[in-house]
Amino acid sequence: MDQHTRNGALFTDLVLEVFRLNGQFLSAGDGLVADIGLTSARWQVLGALYYAGAPQTVSILARSMGLTRQTVQRTANDLAASGLIAFRANPAHRRAQLILFTPQGRSVYAAASARQTPWANAVAAGFDPEEIAQTLGCLVAIRKKLDLVQGDAHGPEPKGG
Repeated sequence: MDQHTRNGALFTDLVLEVFRLNGQFLSAGDGLVADIGLTSARWQVLGALYYAGAPQTVSILARSMGLTRQTVQRTANDLAASGLIAFRANPAHRRAQLILFTPQGRSVYAAASARQTPWANAVAAGFDPEEIAQTLGCLVAIRKKLDLVQGDAHGPEPKGG
């Protein structure tokens, strides 16, 4: 079996730690928003829609979140059934509907965000802001490199949405 380089071994440890951290993020998110009818998955889709700033297709949201279209579609269907989002015709693509907030969805998302701010402030307390910024920069660079590597392995990204 091949041996990792020092960077390869450190990167593997980083990946494993990110997996553990993701589990903790999901658990914490579920705890923050369970009583307002959200899960971390629902909150994540609402957040992607919010940060997009305009109605989006499931495919576009999925790409922005690093998830499969099918995963986001299931969550979007649940959100629509709960009255938090609505599907509308997309003039640019007949089959790919647009997702938009309902007034109830905006209200629930605002309530979730109001809970996230003090939580984030408490978790971040005591860390050097420069260390957090440096860690963020490193994670963004890794994600972008993975996008390139996966793009090479899987061919070009599909066009449209």
